[in-house]
Amino acid sequence: MNLAKLIDHTLLKADATKAEITKLTGEARKYQFASVCVNPTWVAYCAEQLKGSGVDVCTVIGFPLGANTPEVKAFEAANAIENGATEVDMVINIGALKDGDNDLVLRDIQAVVNAAKGKALVKVIIETCLLTDEEKVRASELSVQAGADFVKTSTGFSTGGATAEDIALMRKTVGPDVGVKASGGVRSLEDLNQMVAAGATRIGASSGVKIMEGGQATSDY
Repeated sequence: MNLAKLIDHTLLKADATKAEITKLTGEARKYQFASVCVNPTWVAYCAEQLKGSGVDVCTVIGFPLGANTPEVKAFEAANAIENGATEVDMVINIGALKDGDNDLVLRDIQAVVNAAKGKALVKVIIETCLLTDEEKVRASELSVQAGADFVKTSTGFSTGGATAEDIALMRKTVGPDVGVKASGGVRSLEDLNQMVAAGATRIGASSGVKIMEGGQATSDY
């Protein structure tokens, strides 16, 4: 197993500086992580920094609340892809899911999937810490129905992050052909192995370097 290729090396803090983003891309190039995951404002810069490195540029859409309209999320995704993103992690409309408005949630995801078609992978952040198990299953099912490439546990900015139980539930729901990304709270090699054992195929972490070195990080994003 190529450990580095499981990791989206992540920096999504509001106060991230150019120097920190430059450090992130340098680390990603050194360790050959799957991607860097950054806010949309940094996509073009990261794409330039990582040109020819084999490291993808991932960004977040409707982040972190998911409460934008489908049209805004579609525009944001298209703009990010134009700037060099090859993976987009979108937050669903969580309130709509809890209201049972499956049509809006489906339209929300499909808007981004359509904007990214043939150009970028789409990962759907369902924010598991705010959902019941029934809602987690429904969100995962709607993501598959909409044509998303991955379901993802968390933004890392709400009340909790990934758990092995949630990963297992999401994997069972989406089947073997859709990716499952664990994010939020994955701080060590032990955490990573636990998530992979439960069914995760990608890990979102700001602790990628610590994980590669076998250490333990103290914070998330």
